[in-house]
Amino acid sequence: MNFKPLLWLVTAGCCLTVSANYTDTTFSATFFTDVQQRYGEDAVTRFTSWRDLIVEGSTEADWDRIHLANQFFNRQVAYSADLEHWKKTDYWATPVETLGTGAGDCEDYALAKYFTLRAMGVSDEKLRLMYVRALSVNEPHMVLVYFEEPDAMPYVLDNMDPEIKLAQYRTDLRPIYSFNASGLWLAKANGLGRRVKDSSGISNWTAVLEKIEQGY
Repeated sequence: MNFKPLLWLVTAGCCLTVSANYTDTTFSATFFTDVQQRYGEDAVTRFTSWRDLIVEGSTEADWDRIHLANQFFNRQVAYSADLEHWKKTDYWATPVETLGTGAGDCEDYALAKYFTLRAMGVSDEKLRLMYVRALSVNEPHMVLVYFEEPDAMPYVLDNMDPEIKLAQYRTDLRPIYSFNASGLWLAKANGLGRRVKDSSGISNWTAVLEKIEQGY
């Protein structure tokens, strides 16, 4: 089943201005029929709420957008490890897969928030997907970070801690590297860190973008 009409929402390379009419066209009756057939009636409700969230967020300030997206996915998506949910040791789901199944792990929360904020109109330069080590459980973890200004301390959007906080107050996280559609950075505690010229090693990120291109 193909969800290619949703591609505009999750294309990482463009800054989008969302109109209600265009959103209504994208989330068409056919789209919702496909969702119902593949994922069931509960998923239709989640996608309807997602559509409304994007329309609402498109007219809000960025600060309000990050709170809307963070709250929405933390509430709508149940945590489930990849091995249990996808029968794979490491799987990055598209927002459609995450919202369709209603479950995902830390990468899936972060990716869904990232693409939703891009659809609302938040510029790519303000967003980074960041790999960290969660010191409380001594495990790798992914969060989304938001920069109000290029050199500012970022805010952390996380499924483990639902409150959006400045990175300096997340002493339970040790940054490793961050990336978005523009590139890869080796992270440091303050600021963006050092950009890496060759970011081809982010194979899971590439795979997610390819799945989106294919309409999933």
